[in-house]
Amino acid sequence: MFSPQGPSLRELAVQALSSVERGYDLLAPKFDQTPFRTPDSVLDAVAAALRRIGPFEDGLDVCCGTGAGADALRDVCERSVTGVDFSAGMLAVARERVPSGVPRVSWVRADARALPFRPLFDLAVSFGALGHFLPRELPGLFAQVHSVLRPGGCFAFPVVSPPRTVSLVNGMLLGFDLVMRVRNAVWRPPFVMYYRAVRFGHLLRELEGAGFRVDLHPLPDFGRRRDGSPRVRMVVARRLGQPIGPGGDSPGRLPGVRPLPAG
Repeated sequence: MFSPQGPSLRELAVQALSSVERGYDLLAPKFDQTPFRTPDSVLDAVAAALRRIGPFEDGLDVCCGTGAGADALRDVCERSVTGVDFSAGMLAVARERVPSGVPRVSWVRADARALPFRPLFDLAVSFGALGHFLPRELPGLFAQVHSVLRPGGCFAFPVVSPPRTVSLVNGMLLGFDLVMRVRNAVWRPPFVMYYRAVRFGHLLRELEGAGFRVDLHPLPDFGRRRDGSPRVRMVVARRLGQPIGPGGDSPGRLPGVRPLPAG
């Protein structure tokens, strides 16, 4: 499951008993050698789909981690790419792995639930981050993303179709979520990371409630399920009007939060 260059079981255990922020600081140097990192095949498929609906000038990678998504955005955005994450360790790796140049790349340490920007972007993306937010946090998160997009701007992210209810994969995901719930019930600080906490229909309703119009774009490279539905879709939520819901006001730039130059 992990490469020889990846984290040891002891390192993963220490991470899992930390807060989300501290855990990812610890994991950052070896994160790209774990299955938690979004595969290049998904990043490439999303970038190709975005090129078909672009062009875009300024892109934001929400919860950018070590910068793999931001690196993919460099092929989609013409002027700038910004990665935002609350883990200093992950951002340090991102600065090393993503080259500077055109478009310009910058990094900001901040919580996605309080994004420190005005409506500066016409594209926002996120890869594999929604499992770090509880269902009740989604309205505020989506309102924040809405608030930093220009009118008509897009929020895009891939969604994998859930496995069959009676399947080994589904059992493993449910088992993982159960372990995390038990861990969070008996240990502090909590480590929020769930695979099956948010249902697809709930996700779409919360996006619409935050002021987005939602479209679904199949990613054909990953094939279809037995019922003919795509295995992987790209959700494209376009900003409509003013944000509604909690956290909908544009907060501007937070004091003391400054972009970190790439490289």
